[in-house]
Amino acid sequence: MAFNQELEAITQAFSGHGVDEKSLVTILGKWDPQERESFRKNTPHSFIEDHERHFQRCDDHYVRLLKHEFVRFKNAVVLWTMHPWERDARLVKEALKKGPSAYGVLVEVACTRSSEELLGARKAYHSLFDHSIEEDVASHIHGIERKLLVALVSAYRYEGSKVKDDTAKSEAKILSNAIKNVHKKPINEDDEVIRILATRSKLHLQAVYKHYKEISGKNLDEDLDDLRFKETVQCLCTPQIYFSKVLNAALRIDVDKNTKKSLTRVIVTRADIDIKDIKAEYHNLYEVSLPQKVEEVARGNYKDFLLNLIARG
Repeated sequence: MAFNQELEAITQAFSGHGVDEKSLVTILGKWDPQERESFRKNTPHSFIEDHERHFQRCDDHYVRLLKHEFVRFKNAVVLWTMHPWERDARLVKEALKKGPSAYGVLVEVACTRSSEELLGARKAYHSLFDHSIEEDVASHIHGIERKLLVALVSAYRYEGSKVKDDTAKSEAKILSNAIKNVHKKPINEDDEVIRILATRSKLHLQAVYKHYKEISGKNLDEDLDDLRFKETVQCLCTPQIYFSKVLNAALRIDVDKNTKKSLTRVIVTRADIDIKDIKAEYHNLYEVSLPQKVEEVARGNYKDFLLNLIARG
């Protein structure tokens, strides 16, 4: 392979989610000092020329980026091998540390797990951190989101098949009126709305979702402006659409590191649950298969590992 081709291969090895370890080993490992210098000079976005001292130094941002990409595979493997309860407990703890930009993970864990799975995560949180999820959510979150999030992580929903359709229709009207009157009373301060979303079974809420559309002509999540309430409804009523949208955002090259991490989180946590349904919904929404998109964007061992997990469905 000519040097220019090798240079292009190395550039590609660093250009996605994860790194192409095989290319790095086979090409970088045999380059002599002159070839490595040529590489540094030909990648100005990664190396800065110090004209006074006559050498090329790594850009600090590039070094931080590489560290994130090299550990992406390791983090995916570690998450996959954890007990699901521990995995969710650690995801919650990490989200609380990161702050408001990560609170969607709290909604995701609280609303897409079964009642027993969420209870298990709460037990694991006790074991790991000597606190409860509920008290940490209540003590870390001081804004308007706290009431909803504490209620969601505290839930233990009925999971039977019985749904009272009249009640679902009545609660769809309650939600419709709350949204119409949001200028008088913010949705995040409405105890009735929070009660419905935090306590009702998922089958019941899906019936509410259906009746709401009959009443308003739009989907409930489309009418909600508050991000946390929108995420809550999507996770409870249309989880495959929610996960597809999270994956699509994470599979863009130009997104921040926290958004990229969603790719690992969603595929690892859903591989044994509903990845087949998520694949179908992803293809329906974006007219490209999820494995094909991962193949395009991810690199190396990380890519291979994700594709294996996706194939489980």
